[in-house]
Amino acid sequence: MLSEILYKIGRTAIGSYARLMFNMDVHHHDDLPKGPVLYACNHPSSIDPVFIHLISRQPMSVMINTKVFSIPVLGAYMRKMKQIELKRGKGQSDNALKQAVRALAMGRSVAIFPEGAVSPPNGFAPVRSGVARLALQSGVPVVPIGIHLHDANCKRVPTTLDGKPDLITWYLSGPYGITIGKSLHFQGSANDRPVVKAIAEQVMENIRKLAHESKERLALRRA
Repeated sequence: MLSEILYKIGRTAIGSYARLMFNMDVHHHDDLPKGPVLYACNHPSSIDPVFIHLISRQPMSVMINTKVFSIPVLGAYMRKMKQIELKRGKGQSDNALKQAVRALAMGRSVAIFPEGAVSPPNGFAPVRSGVARLALQSGVPVVPIGIHLHDANCKRVPTTLDGKPDLITWYLSGPYGITIGKSLHFQGSANDRPVVKAIAEQVMENIRKLAHESKERLALRRA
């Protein structure tokens, strides 16, 4: 109960910030599916795991790099909010996927960034297999999402996370376009590598197209 209250408070604060600082432009291709959903998004800035919560009124767990959980107070808050810590290394990714499958099985939606890291400026990183494996293991619909923002407004700040040098891509104000696509449904074995690769590429291709739509809409608003 406490976690639900804190989640609502946090989401309200995120929404208030977005209204003040972002020129949000959100477009849906279709109604969101009922029940748990796997949201798959590109990752142009470090703030995306925060603002992705605004696409749905239902609580969701976002798969976030473990380095962010090392930040004092924030890390503890995210664990309390049932966000999923994504660690790299042998067996660690599998543990995060198992947590995500359990969350989906309990009726809670999950968001994943298939690139596995912040996208390069004005581009996309190669897709990883996690989104496909999770879709096949859980059986829930995948909703692709394309985000676009003005890269000129991004501030790339060197920092240290979990004791290691890192780079945070801050996007604190400016246009923020989100296009939410139609749900995708997949079947097959999560152990079939060609199938997993093909599904991951299909999801990422949808994300790229949706991000381009977001870019075009923001360009029309500026014209």
